[in-house]
Amino acid sequence: MRLTRIYTRTGDKGDTGLAGGVRVGKDSDRIEAYGTVDELNSIVGIVRSFFKEVSNREIFQKLDPRLYKMQNILFVVGADLATAPGKTYPNRVVVQEKQVTELENWIDEWQADLKPLPEFILPGGGKIASFLHQARTVCRRAERIVIRLSRKEEVRPEVIHYLNRLSDALFVLARWVALKLSEEETLWDRSIE
Repeated sequence: MRLTRIYTRTGDKGDTGLAGGVRVGKDSDRIEAYGTVDELNSIVGIVRSFFKEVSNREIFQKLDPRLYKMQNILFVVGADLATAPGKTYPNRVVVQEKQVTELENWIDEWQADLKPLPEFILPGGGKIASFLHQARTVCRRAERIVIRLSRKEEVRPEVIHYLNRLSDALFVLARWVALKLSEEETLWDRSIE
């Protein structure tokens, strides 16, 4: 795909084209789904931009290639969701279960350094951990929208699996980053009235 022109005026009446030539309303669940995946991708990009400020090079060297890969796979997820059901095109790339398994391996690796949580934690910490928590919540929202869409239209199950596992990965990664940067995690205090 080559973008030679950004504006086309074809969506001025509130609809847009999916890959495969089908037009749908810009407020459809499918558009909401891949728009939220795009939002998530942008937050992961923000996280990567903060790595330049981190003096702990282990964080950068270990995580930047993985977050870069996540961003690329999120583009694949978005393209999958932007394709009309039953349509295909040459050189189409789709999310595969091996990418879900890769996330599980990363989760296990990061989790091995962490102590079990005695309670829920409040999202926060330093800049990177905070944005990873935000990415996690946006990922869960994307997952909910995709599941709602899947009840009406065809959605490849690997898309749902990837988003589900990615939100888990972002949660564990936020905790791992806080540990590596010596940032305190704040536990939920059930006694606050």
